[in-house]
Amino acid sequence: MPQERPVEELSETEARQELERLATLLAQADAAYHQADAPELTDAEYDALKRRNAALESRFPDLKRSDSPSDRVGAAPSDGFAKIRHEQRMLSLANAFADEDVTAFDSRVRRYLGLADDAPLAYTAEPKIDGLSLSLRYEQGKLVYAATRGDGETGEDVTANARTIDDIPQVLTGAPEILEVRGEVYMSHADFATLNATGPRSFANPRNAAAGSLRQLDPEVTRARPLKFFAYAWGVLSSPLAGTQMASIERLETLGFRVNPLTRLCTGPAEMLDQYRRIETARPDLGYDIDGVVYKVDDLALQARLGFRATTPRWAIAHKFPAEMAWTRLEAIDIQVGRTGALSPVARLAPVNVGGVLVSNATLHNEDYIAGRDSHGDPIRDGRDIRVGDWVQVYRAGDVIPKIADIDPARRPADAERYQFPHRCPECGSDAVREPGDSTHRCSGGLVCPAQAVEKLKHFVSRNAFDIDGLGAKQVELFFADDLLPVREPADIFTVRQRDDANLAKLKNRDGFGARSVEKLFDAIDQRRRISLSRLLFSLGIRHLGEVAASDLARHFGSWDALIAAVDAAAPAAGRAVAAEESEVAERARAADEGRRAELKKTRDAVWDDPPLPDGARAAWDDLIGVDGVGAVLATSLVTTLTQPRERASVDRLIAELTEIVPPEAQASDSPVAGKTLVFTGTLTRMTRAEAKARAESLGAKVAGSVSAKTDLLIAGEGAGSKAAKAASLGVEVIDEDAWLALIGG
Repeated sequence: MPQERPVEELSETEARQELERLATLLAQADAAYHQADAPELTDAEYDALKRRNAALESRFPDLKRSDSPSDRVGAAPSDGFAKIRHEQRMLSLANAFADEDVTAFDSRVRRYLGLADDAPLAYTAEPKIDGLSLSLRYEQGKLVYAATRGDGETGEDVTANARTIDDIPQVLTGAPEILEVRGEVYMSHADFATLNATGPRSFANPRNAAAGSLRQLDPEVTRARPLKFFAYAWGVLSSPLAGTQMASIERLETLGFRVNPLTRLCTGPAEMLDQYRRIETARPDLGYDIDGVVYKVDDLALQARLGFRATTPRWAIAHKFPAEMAWTRLEAIDIQVGRTGALSPVARLAPVNVGGVLVSNATLHNEDYIAGRDSHGDPIRDGRDIRVGDWVQVYRAGDVIPKIADIDPARRPADAERYQFPHRCPECGSDAVREPGDSTHRCSGGLVCPAQAVEKLKHFVSRNAFDIDGLGAKQVELFFADDLLPVREPADIFTVRQRDDANLAKLKNRDGFGARSVEKLFDAIDQRRRISLSRLLFSLGIRHLGEVAASDLARHFGSWDALIAAVDAAAPAAGRAVAAEESEVAERARAADEGRRAELKKTRDAVWDDPPLPDGARAAWDDLIGVDGVGAVLATSLVTTLTQPRERASVDRLIAELTEIVPPEAQASDSPVAGKTLVFTGTLTRMTRAEAKARAESLGAKVAGSVSAKTDLLIAGEGAGSKAAKAASLGVEVIDEDAWLALIGG
């Protein structure tokens, strides 16, 4: 394994760079796994990346990115299928990797619920099937549709294909009027071997074979593939299946679904770990792939109280099995340029099977990693650099992007040369600058760089952004290079029809387009002139601004006009915030040496106060960074991007082409806290802070992380400190926990 520096040793600047690297790697890995059915990393490597990301976010909570992998589920559905929006999101699971993680999970659950360590608490334990997640909706006992998980909110309509699977009943007797069954489509080892021996193509592993078979455009191809299905959960129900997880699984079995016979009821961590080891021992003889064991709180009423985080339930966790490595030859090092200008080195490998997945690419992170050193200049891999021609050890930690762990110096070719990292962008020739403290080279070309421009446009039309049918990555590249109907910025997309009408060289006469497909494309573009505020924000491709933060900002500001007004008002303060941070950093070492730590705050405050900021600038900045999930890094990126003249002009041209920017849906409007901004502080005794926050949001309130002039109410538990004092100074109403519960009706 690579010798990565421990999270505890990283500075804030290094942590920010590492979080950016991890976000990029995990996004690429998710797309390879969920969209292409061709994962590039093993489960072990992917999980290691996610663990490191979580550890960094735990140590530096203010650095959590808006596009954090912690907040992401799956990947967008493929263009080849109609889409189905899940009435209840299909989430992923948090992971455990060691016995102590399972014990910690039990402790977290008890702490959240306020249960004593010796209070009875049962869990189910079941094998984690390595297949493709599927949702089946039944109405009046009849199967009406089947959908893949997709990105958790929207999946692919694979109803016709699901009907060909023998394990999936078409009609149910005695089921609730509405029943959404969730489970895993998989392929046995024996069937996989037969398929690879007799089929037209070879799959890397049974999971890929199952996913590829279910996602066939021709259901008859799926029918010929030996797919199986285990049911293990449910979504929307018109009436409960039972009162516990175990009884509900048993009810699904009586309805005709196959459930895993290794599912057991456990009374606590010791029994959970015993079942984990039993399943791990049985794993080689199961005849199908599993990659861990899933534990779930058995009592469904407790599950409801525990609720969900952004992408995972609090009442379940996956205890993963650990990874494999393999040796292969490094054939080339390529540089890819992303939409933020980052130059990412990618290893091109002689294909090798790692943990059942054929790997041909691996990330090389950055210049330092290739050279055999960390960001401080300390050696990794004992200082061995990586060269083209080397034999490299590849590993996958979590079925995502593979990494190179080490090289074999004894097998290095005599003519292998040290890799020289480029200092010019390979796409546009602009300088590739590596700023002090940054591990990444970035192209300075901006919108001049075609790679950045194209990648920004691809992001703009991506599934979770504008999602324009018929305008995918391939079409973006064609339009970008087109001299007659060029699309160089988002607004250009919405003028294509108008320009085509005035152009003698019609789009319908070009390769890949016909009259019908062109009209469908134009109509699809026009349909997207109405877009939600959160999708619009996400589509802009602003660095650090992901889907979760875009939704948070949309809920907080409610409209594009309100948000852009806040950005403009906060602009002077954003620059001052950066300057204040830099001044404190510069002063910190000297203050520590001279015992003048008290001077740090004075230094920082002086930058804020001299010269005075325009009226409202500081309040607008505080409001922006007070949005739950939005910190100084994201706020600075947002403000900087939207106040750059060229970027702002491009965005304004886009806004002018839209007919409606839809505000977020109001949740509850009849509660006493609906529409109000709340802050919780101190220790609550009758519910946990997390439970209180979830309850407030369900009642339509906004929950902020800090007190500002826009805070309506501070709920102060025991030991409330600086936030309560600030609330008092601002005239914000402060209530205790009893008053809070009385306000919301207990």
